[in-house]
Amino acid sequence: MGAREPSLEELLEEKKRVRNPLVPVGALITAGVLTAGLISFRQGNSQLGQMLMRARVVVQGATVALMVGTAYYYGENPWKSSETP
Repeated sequence: MGAREPSLEELLEEKKRVRNPLVPVGALITAGVLTAGLISFRQGNSQLGQMLMRARVVVQGATVALMVGTAYYYGENPWKSSETP
């Protein structure tokens, strides 16, 4: 009963956390490699397309690992209990 609704300013307020600038770069590289792979498949070069799809998986995995590593390093570990004994 004592819960209050957050105001619009609180909802729109930027969260104060450290952002890793390499994550968007990794996402753009992933999208670029995916696009190049799809274009090469469409042009009939399946060998190059397969190589680019494998490269996309590697880049995408590295981006996800970077996201998880950054969150863990800056203390946003969802598996760690926030209560201290």
